Amino acid sequence: MSESTKDENDEAEQPTRRDLLTRAAMTTTVGTLAFAGIGIIRMPKPGVMPGRSAAFKIGSPGGFPVSDQPVAIPGRNLFIVHHADGFSAISAICTHLGCVVAPSTTGYECPCHGSKFGKEGSLVQGPAGSPLPWFEMSQAPDGQLVVHTDRTVKMGTRSKFA
Repeated sequence: MSESTKDENDEAEQPTRRDLLTRAAMTTTVGTLAFAGIGIIRMPKPGVMPGRSAAFKIGSPGGFPVSDQPVAIPGRNLFIVHHADGFSAISAICTHLGCVVAPSTTGYECPCHGSKFGKEGSLVQGPAGSPLPWFEMSQAPDGQLVVHTDRTVKMGTRSKFA
């Protein structure tokens, strides 16, 4: 093989600048189309799933007997107390690590780490660092009670409803 033939083969194997730019443009185009296709396929599915509503109905005022005993609202981690002078909504979530507290004779107790809260949700014994939050209540036009877990009220606040 002559040296001139060898040099011609080496030059033929090396890509030219035009070949490199063509490959880059093709790769970019294919990548862009692939991402657009993925976006089109995902379009019918929502990007964010809706969470539970922060305001929800719990029933009519007559469904809660006047008592100092809390009534647990199933699936909502919430206690409703119907005092003689109004209603209160108290969180059932321990302010320490988020365990669900249970009513006791003296108030509420956390079964996980031993925090104790008074009947009003005040902190009696740690490791929790703050009292149980109280939530705002209102009455819907259909007469049912509505609890707003995104709005806290001062401890001891009672809401009166007919």
